[in-house]
Amino acid sequence: MQFVSINGVALHYQLIGAPEGKPVLVFANSLGTDFRIWRDVILRLVGDVAIVTYDMRGHGLSDIGTTPYSINDHTADIAGLLDYLEVRNAIICGLSVGGLVAQGLYAARPDLVRALILCDTAHKIGSAEMWTARIVALEQGGIEAIADGVLEKWFTPPFHKQRRDELAGYRNMLTRQAIGGYIGTCAALRDADFTTEASRITVPTICVVGDQDGSTPPEVVLSLAKLIPRSRYEVIKDAGHIPCVEQPEALTAVIRAFIDEFQLGEKA
Repeated sequence: MQFVSINGVALHYQLIGAPEGKPVLVFANSLGTDFRIWRDVILRLVGDVAIVTYDMRGHGLSDIGTTPYSINDHTADIAGLLDYLEVRNAIICGLSVGGLVAQGLYAARPDLVRALILCDTAHKIGSAEMWTARIVALEQGGIEAIADGVLEKWFTPPFHKQRRDELAGYRNMLTRQAIGGYIGTCAALRDADFTTEASRITVPTICVVGDQDGSTPPEVVLSLAKLIPRSRYEVIKDAGHIPCVEQPEALTAVIRAFIDEFQLGEKA
C-alpha cells in the first residue's frame, strides 16, 4: 500500500506503471466508495496506460482531515498528489463527486489535465436542500440509515437480484466509510457548482452515464455534455450510478475508444 501526506492529510493511493511513453490515467472515486471500485477497469488497462488512483480524503484508508470540506479541498488533494508523483498532462477519470473534482482540477490546474472522462456526474449535483436533508439523516442515523436508498441508485434491479454477494460487499464498503468523511463530502457536493467553468473546458472530454443511474440520470449528464464545447456523450447500457462495477467491460471500451479518437495513447 502507498501513502503520502498531501495538505496535511494522509492519502492512500496506488501507482501502476506502464512502458515508457504511455499516458497517465487518473481515477477519482465517488461518494461512499474507495479506489477499489475501479479494479475491473484497471485490470483491463494495465500496460496500456500508467494508472494513478487514490482514496479521496475521508474515504477508504485516507485521513479524514478537517471537516466539512469544500470541493476545493478535494481538488487541492489530487493536484498535490499529482505534483508529488511528478505527473503532468494526465487523463482524469472521475465518477460522481470524482467528476466534480476532475472539473475543479482542470479549472485550477489545467497543466495537469490532458483530457477528461466524466462519469455519472454533472456540473452541479442535486440541490442544497437535498444535501442538507441527507446530512441531517446521516447525523441522526449514520450511513446505515441511508444505505438501502443509495444502493438502489448505484446498481440496477438485475444487479440487486443476481449479484447478491457483490451487493453485500459494496454495502459494506458504503457503511464502513468514516461518517465524518461522508458528511464532509456531502457538504462539498452541496456547495459545488461548475456551471460556468464547464463551458471553459477546452481539452478532449467525454461524459459517460449508466442508462439507469438514479443519482445523476442520463438527462443530467447530457446537460453537462452540452455545456462543454465539443464534448462526447456516451450511455452505458444496463448500468446504474457505478458502471465501473456493473459494466466494466463496456466502460473500458468507451475509455479505449476515447483514447484512440483523440490519439491520447502516447504520452504528451
